[in-house]
Amino acid sequence: MVRFSQTLDDNGARNRERYTPRREENQYENRSADSRTIDDFVYSQLPRPTQVKRSVYHDEGYVQPEAYEPINVLHEKPSIERESIQPDYSKPELTFPADQNIQFGVEYTPNSRPPVIGKNHTIRSNSIIYNDVVIGDNFRTGHNVVIRENTNIGDDVLIGTNTVIEGDVIIGNDVSIQSNVYIPTNSVIEDNVFIGPCACFTNDKYPVRINYELQGPRIRRGASIGGNTTFLSNVEIGEGSIVAAGAIVIHSVPPFYLAIGTPARIKPLPNHLKVPNRF
Repeated sequence: MVRFSQTLDDNGARNRERYTPRREENQYENRSADSRTIDDFVYSQLPRPTQVKRSVYHDEGYVQPEAYEPINVLHEKPSIERESIQPDYSKPELTFPADQNIQFGVEYTPNSRPPVIGKNHTIRSNSIIYNDVVIGDNFRTGHNVVIRENTNIGDDVLIGTNTVIEGDVIIGNDVSIQSNVYIPTNSVIEDNVFIGPCACFTNDKYPVRINYELQGPRIRRGASIGGNTTFLSNVEIGEGSIVAAGAIVIHSVPPFYLAIGTPARIKPLPNHLKVPNRF
């Protein structure tokens, strides 16, 4: 409860001591007219109160007083017992037109198999791995990772938090994929590749305009991908090449070259950077 005073003296402490009710008393019945707060004045302007019971706290718990006390209720509604609210199972299931291609859940084909994961793996909370996924040894994930069906992952691979790997993806050995990376269907990532956070790969050259065979990128062995990069569909990042952070890659990058800028410009890689990735 907040009080307002016209003076700056120490009356506040005495007022608090005077108006602090004992726990066993009903503090709502003993207030005088001059002890009303701003809230009392505001609520006094509302429509006439509805008579309802108010719970009072005692040492033994909440109890209901014998007398009714008025409180302000703007809209009176009939009380409904919580136990009487039961779900209605008589309603028919939702159906959608066939041409909208909407369905609840996914049913695996009868010959699908649970995921296979090698030794010494660490899979953190809220990660989802679909059927027909094969993963090698020493596999690690962050949180909220999604790996969809028909994905093949090698040994010593790290998948960062919130990364999504769509189906039909191949990932080699010794690969480090950081957080928030999107890898679409039909992508190939070879051995010893580093992919920085928030990299986005695409596989549709003409999205939702014409039929196009989905082709993700091919990241060759030893390549390094910087953070916040974007790749158009069906591009190839050559062996040992580097894509600088923030680049938008619209053409393939030759081996041991540097892609930098938006759109990315292709430059020869300096000699001191022509070395393998070291994790």
